[in-house]
Amino acid sequence: MSAETPRSQATLSALAQLDERSREIFRQIVESYLATGEPVGSRNLSRIIPMTLSPASIRNVMHDLEEAGLIFAPHTSAGRLPTETGLRFFVDALMQFGDLAESERNAIEAQVAASGPDRSMETVLADASQLLSGMSRGAGVVLTSKSNARLKHVEFVRIELEKALVVLVSEDGQVENRIVPIPPGLPPSALVEASNFLNARIRGRTLTEARVELQRGLATAKAELDGLTQKLVEAGFASWSGGDPADRQLIVRGQANLLGDLKALEDLERIRLLFDDLESKRDLVDLLDRAETAEGVRIFIGSENKLFSLSGSSMIVAPYRDGQSRIVGVLGVIGPTRLNYARIVPMVDYTAKVLSRLIG
Repeated sequence: MSAETPRSQATLSALAQLDERSREIFRQIVESYLATGEPVGSRNLSRIIPMTLSPASIRNVMHDLEEAGLIFAPHTSAGRLPTETGLRFFVDALMQFGDLAESERNAIEAQVAASGPDRSMETVLADASQLLSGMSRGAGVVLTSKSNARLKHVEFVRIELEKALVVLVSEDGQVENRIVPIPPGLPPSALVEASNFLNARIRGRTLTEARVELQRGLATAKAELDGLTQKLVEAGFASWSGGDPADRQLIVRGQANLLGDLKALEDLERIRLLFDDLESKRDLVDLLDRAETAEGVRIFIGSENKLFSLSGSSMIVAPYRDGQSRIVGVLGVIGPTRLNYARIVPMVDYTAKVLSRLIG
C-alpha cells in the first residue's frame, strides 16, 4: 500500500528541520485534534507527551511550530490546532498507517465481493460506496467510466419525425438512453439497418474499443450503408463518446454521516458547504479524475484542491482496475479534515483491491 501526496518532498525536508521534542509536541497536537476536534494547550500537552517538559518549554516549541505554519490558535485561548499545511506534513512524514483487523477485511470481502447472477456492476459499486461510508463515518464515493462497460446491444427507436432514441445495453445490465437527430428524409428501414450495423461490431467490446472498430468499419461501409444511415450511425455512437462528466458514473453514499459530529455553528456551515461541493458533480469528477493517475491511495486535504477550499474537507481515494490492470475508476471517502487517516487509508486501499479482483 502506498499513500501518494502532492507535497511529500517538501514535508520530508521540513521534518529534517524538527528536533525530537518539536516533532513529539506537534504529533500530540495533531493526534489530539484528530481524536477530539478541539485545540490543545501547553498544560495538557505537558501531561501527555512521553518526556518531561514544563508548560513554558512547550509554549516555546508551540511558538516555533506556529512560526513554521504548522499550527495556529483558533481564538484567544492557549490551545492550538494544526493548519492544513500541518496536517499535510503529519500525513506525509509522521503518521504510521495501521492495518485492517481481520473482521474488517471479512466485512469488505462479504459486502463488495458477494456475487449473484442478478447483481449488476452498478449495485456492486453502490455497495462499495455504502460500505466505505459506514466504516469511515464519512461519505463514500465511487467514480467509474461508463465507457469501460462491455456492450451487449444497441437499438434506434424513432420518437419524433427528426429525432430518435438510442438505447445502449451493457453486459452488466446497465441501460443508457440518448436522443439524437435524424437526418431529414431518413426511411424507417434505416433505423433497423443502423442498429444491425452497430450490433455486429460492438458486442463484447467497451465503448473505447467499439469506437476504434466503428471508425474502421465506417471507412469500408460505403457500399453497405447509404449516406443518411452512416450519419445516423455516427450520431448515435458519438452521443456516448464525448468524455463529458455525464458519461462518468458518480455514486455518493452516507452524506448524513457528516452531520453526526458537529460541535459548533461553524461546523454546520462547513458541512453545508461540503454538501454544496458534493452536488457539484463536474468539480468532484475532475478531482477524482486526478486520482486515476495514482498507483495507490491519494489524499487531498482542504484547500489543496479548489473543490474543498471553502468547506475545509479531505478526501482519501484509490484507483481500482480491471483484469488487464487498466484503471477503470476510483473509490474513497470524503469527510472533515480530521478524518482518521491512519485507519481509512488501509480501508480504502483494501476495498479498491477487492473490487479490482472482482472485476478482473
